[in-house]
Amino acid sequence: MTGKSNLDLEYRSFSLSLSSPLETASGTIDSRDGFLVRLVDRGEGVTDPATVGYGEATPLAGWTESTADCEEALERARTAFRDDGPEAALESVDRQVAARHAVSLALSDLQANREATPLYRYLCRGPMIGRVPVNATVGDGSPSETGAQTRRAVERGYDCCKLKVGLRSVDADVERLREARRAAGSGVELRLDANEAWTYEEAESVLEAAEEFDVSILEQPLPAGALEGHAALRERARDVKIALDEGVLEHGIDAICESGAADAVVLKPMAVGGIDVARRMAAWTTELELTPIVTTTIDGVVARTGAVHLAASIPDVPACGLATAGLLAEDLGRDPVLLENGSAVVPQAKGLGIDEVWDK
Repeated sequence: MTGKSNLDLEYRSFSLSLSSPLETASGTIDSRDGFLVRLVDRGEGVTDPATVGYGEATPLAGWTESTADCEEALERARTAFRDDGPEAALESVDRQVAARHAVSLALSDLQANREATPLYRYLCRGPMIGRVPVNATVGDGSPSETGAQTRRAVERGYDCCKLKVGLRSVDADVERLREARRAAGSGVELRLDANEAWTYEEAESVLEAAEEFDVSILEQPLPAGALEGHAALRERARDVKIALDEGVLEHGIDAICESGAADAVVLKPMAVGGIDVARRMAAWTTELELTPIVTTTIDGVVARTGAVHLAASIPDVPACGLATAGLLAEDLGRDPVLLENGSAVVPQAKGLGIDEVWDK
């Protein structure tokens, strides 16, 4: 889709309360505020009716532009669509990743609707995919609370649990890991996500415990800038893989690969600028023999469903961080993705598969 067209971009703000406040390095989050985008192709009349595509921009401090900058970018995109068409609109928001995510997702949804194909098949032109594996997230809590959360996740059918660590002492987190493994049994994959919390010495200590309790992935144990430190940890690890999340935005895929800093990379579509960008990154990481893992940034249903389609477009994708709807007390509309036995059931309707959300 190039040049001037019949496309109209509209957007409206929203605020979604979280089920409970979330503590992060950037402060406490009690709501997710952003913009729902609707892209309308007016068509050419009765024989070519209007088609709609949806996008979502949900900025997150530390990962994307601010809410104010996002709104300014969407206004630029609206003008660019009217005056110059889709390519100009994408260029106008190139440096505002959440805004670009919304515009590119709306364009992709619109085109998949035109082709009457599910979004994931539009992204990869591949076979039908019924499900993608997802992990349960076990938040920070006491050892007994961690064990109880893990047990409930396993009872709900999850065979991969990711423990949030780094907010407590290393000894406390090791005890939490011990309880999680006891609750999960031997057949469940355990991952740890430290969100840059540790020094090298602390991470080294946790790595020993991770080997003992059969942890599969240790995610972002050191600050994002510490490529050499991550490479050294990876060299020491026997069976635990090192994954980078924050480090992906700071360094890029090529630098991570060249330094040997990771076995896997976490791709957040909202933070990298769209599912189209994330899809290209996933293809490149696979070529470089790194494993791509898709996660959300606690998004509304439009962006979250887009991330499910992205995961479905990646061959042999591992368990992804897509089971985040429960973190929201409210949403933009009905969720078309069913979570069942540790998998997300991929919508097979055309486009995103999302019903009308504009007037919710």
